[in-house]
Amino acid sequence: MTAPTKGLELRSLVTDGKLELSLVDIDVPAPGAGEVVVRIEAAPLNPSDLGLLTGPADLSTLRREGDATVADIPAQRMAVVAGRLGESMPVGNEGAGTVVAAGEGCEELLGKTVATIGGGMYTQYRTLRPSELFVLPDGVTPRQGASAFVNPLTALAMVETMKAEGHSALIHTAAASNLGQMLNRICIADGVPLVNIVRSAEQARIVREIGATHIVDSSTDTFQADLTEAVFETGATLGFDAVGGGRLASQILLAIEAAAVRKMTAYSRYGSSVNKCVYIYGALDLGPTLIDRNVGLSWTCAGFLLTPFLMKSPPEVVGRMRARVAAEITTTFASHYTGELSLAETLDPANIALYSAKKTGEKYLIVPSKGGGG
Repeated sequence: MTAPTKGLELRSLVTDGKLELSLVDIDVPAPGAGEVVVRIEAAPLNPSDLGLLTGPADLSTLRREGDATVADIPAQRMAVVAGRLGESMPVGNEGAGTVVAAGEGCEELLGKTVATIGGGMYTQYRTLRPSELFVLPDGVTPRQGASAFVNPLTALAMVETMKAEGHSALIHTAAASNLGQMLNRICIADGVPLVNIVRSAEQARIVREIGATHIVDSSTDTFQADLTEAVFETGATLGFDAVGGGRLASQILLAIEAAAVRKMTAYSRYGSSVNKCVYIYGALDLGPTLIDRNVGLSWTCAGFLLTPFLMKSPPEVVGRMRARVAAEITTTFASHYTGELSLAETLDPANIALYSAKKTGEKYLIVPSKGGGG
C-alpha cells in the first residue's frame, strides 16, 4: 500500500464581510509514532458542520469567484466569527475510510476500515491517532460507518443523561431525523418511553414505521394538548430540542408542567415540584428561545453538546457507548443519505442551498474520491 504525499482539502475562510469556500492542495507527511494516515472515503454533512462551513453567511448571496465559492456576511453577524478572521479552517467532524499508512506502534491498523472523529474530515487524507478512530466490523463499508460518532453517540448520550439526572422518559424534537430514528431504536430496545415530536404527517409516518408509539405533530392545532397527553402517559420530564429558537422548548416545559399538575393532590402557587428540563442541542431555528413563565419555578433550559458530555463521562461509559455503536452500526445506528457529493460538488452554490436547508430526512454525504480524486 503506497503512502500518499499530496491530497485535496476543503477549507472555509472568513475575511472582513465575506465567506470563502475553496479546495486547497495539502502535503500528507509520513505518519509519526502513534499515528496513522486515513484515506477518507465518506464524510457526512451534519448540521453541526454547517456552523463552521458556512457560518453566519447570507447564503442568498452565494456565487463563484474564480475557483472559490463566496458569500457575503452581514455586518451585524461578523462579531460571531471574529475569532476566526483570516484563518483558513478545515471542516468536517467525522468520517470513515481506510488506513493507508501507519507509524510505529500502529502497524496492525494498516489496511483496516475505520470510522474517525477529530475534525477536518472533508479531505482526501487525514493523519490521526488511534484514540480518534475505531475499527469497523468486517463487511462494514466506509459509507455505512461515516456517521458512526456524532449522531449515534449523541443519541446514546441523551439516554445516559436521562438516567444520570433521575428522569425516566424522554421527549425529542426533529424525531424523524437520522438521529431521531436512532434514538427511537435505542429507546425501543432499552424499554425507555419516548415522546416523538415531528413537524408533518409524513414525518409521523416515518417514525411510526420504525415502531414509535408516542408521536405528536407540532403543525396541528391540537399539538399542545396532544403533547401534554403523551407526557402524562409516559411520565417524561426531560426533553432534547433540535430546533432551539421559538417557543418549542417552552411548549415542552408547559406540557411537562401541565401533566405534573394533573397528578398533584394540593394546589401550589409555585407550580409543581417536578424537575422539568429541556436541553437544546440544535439550531434549526436561529431566533431567540422564548420561555412562557407558566411553567412553574422548577425548570431548566440549557445547551447540550456531545464533546463536553464525553469529556466528563467515566471512560467505562464512553467505552460502552462506542462498543454498542460498533456492534449495531448497520442496524440501530444506520444512517441514510439523500445524495453523495464530491469535494468540488460541495462548493457548488446549488448544492450548498440543498444541504444547508437542514430538512428532516435529507442528509448528504461527501465522498472525497468521487470524480476521480484520491
